[in-house]
Amino acid sequence: MAAFSNYLEDALINHVLRNTALTSPTTVYVGLFTTDPTDAGSGTEVSGNAYARLAVEFDAPSNGVTQNTNVETFPTPTPGNWGTVTHFGIFDALTGGNLLYHGALTTSKLTAAGDPVEFAIGDLTITHA
Repeated sequence: MAAFSNYLEDALINHVLRNTALTSPTTVYVGLFTTDPTDAGSGTEVSGNAYARLAVEFDAPSNGVTQNTNVETFPTPTPGNWGTVTHFGIFDALTGGNLLYHGALTTSKLTAAGDPVEFAIGDLTITHA
């Protein structure tokens, strides 16, 4: 389950109800957070120690639900760790950009060198309800 960011909420309302163009990003990326990013995108995204957002693909939606189609494996943090990862975010850019969706991990993960964070196929679920 994931929540809409304020950016995406406004963009969709403008697009659907106000005839404002909305261009889909060519690629979307998943990022990791050690605090809740909130709808405003104010959380603490992981940084340093070989961290980078990953490009992620989603399947065609069915009844307002889509899921990631590939295993998404972040590089192992080196030389240190990233702390305890508690949330994820979906972005429209590899760096910077706009937060689109965010959600809490089912289980928080304490990161350490040699222990990558991984999302199995279907672990990242986006629901429009």
